Amino acid sequence: MAAEVLAAGGASVTVYDRMPSAGRKFLLAVRGGLNLTHSEDFERLLERYGRAAEFLRPAIAALPPAALRAWCEALGQATFVGSSGRVFPAAFKASPLLRAWLRRLDAAGVVFKLRHRWSGWDGGGHLLFAAPEGSVTVQADASVLALGGASWPRLGSDGGWADALAEAGIAVAPLRPANCGFTAGWSEVFRSRFEGRPLKRIALSFGSQNNRQVVRGEAIVTRSGLEGGAVYALSAPLRETIAASGQALLHIALRPDISVDALTKRLDVARKKQSLSTFLRKTLKLSPVEIGLLHEVTQASPQRLSAMSPAALAELINAVPIRLTGTAPLASAISTAGGIQFGEIDENCMLRRQPGTFVAGEMLDWEAPTGGYLLQACFATGAAAGRGALAWHGR
Repeated sequence: MAAEVLAAGGASVTVYDRMPSAGRKFLLAVRGGLNLTHSEDFERLLERYGRAAEFLRPAIAALPPAALRAWCEALGQATFVGSSGRVFPAAFKASPLLRAWLRRLDAAGVVFKLRHRWSGWDGGGHLLFAAPEGSVTVQADASVLALGGASWPRLGSDGGWADALAEAGIAVAPLRPANCGFTAGWSEVFRSRFEGRPLKRIALSFGSQNNRQVVRGEAIVTRSGLEGGAVYALSAPLRETIAASGQALLHIALRPDISVDALTKRLDVARKKQSLSTFLRKTLKLSPVEIGLLHEVTQASPQRLSAMSPAALAELINAVPIRLTGTAPLASAISTAGGIQFGEIDENCMLRRQPGTFVAGEMLDWEAPTGGYLLQACFATGAAAGRGALAWHGR
């Protein structure tokens, strides 16, 4: 996006990419249907970026969701708004959009040099690259660094740039997993039986009574814990709590649309000769993994599941306590928190300590939930960095 803005402004642009082909991480986004942006109210959208919202406001205001959809459609890819408000290309694919985009950049004269990994600056402020032919030095009138976070490093963005910036005296907040899974220490029995099973139409809650966050959606039982859309939405507070205290207590409501009182009435009937699992399956339509989860969290309790009163069992079903003990590895996270601190960047996305160098995307110290917010901010900051570079170069 920065290259497109620069080329449209009359600049001669070369894109140096570490990988053998362009847009590899962009192509990964198709796994979720290529969620480009979100259609919700602008102020509500900004809230999704938390403490970074005001820094990102000018960039997103200059390239809001409506403009991003128009850009996509100008590349021949119609978009639509899903039932959740998320915006997708009608083709549900990233590859047609990427091919059309690369053709546009090629027509604008943008040159791509692949297998070039940026390694910092030399003593004269020139860009240094490791390339197949050896070390390459580039002198540019202006440069944009858009090197990504550190998730999915096999696609090119491994966060290695952080050391080069730190050596230049630029403050970088530690890179941490965002929109990630968490470890929960399952028993071997639960893990072997239910790994990969989904928990559907649930509600997750976390936090104190006065500051409780509740998210509806789905989660997936992994070999080591939990992941999935509802978990990702709470990943920031869960991660910070674990970092501070070593654990976080998450609660899962398995039947969030049914009150505890209503659940109690349904459970307060004779089971006759039915096993508890059969009774729960027939009475509340609990799935095997949901029943297994109830057994898992009560196996060490003196009040085992089968001995619980209907009221206690109802309360448990809508507040299953899961003790999370760590985050999944950064490499497997959807996105990255941390990055270049905002105090290091001026209003044009330029590094104050490296005049003429602009930064964009996940290199910056922001995070957001899935739902279109990640790509929206990457597109918007890329365009902002491109505009900043043009202004710096006096165009």
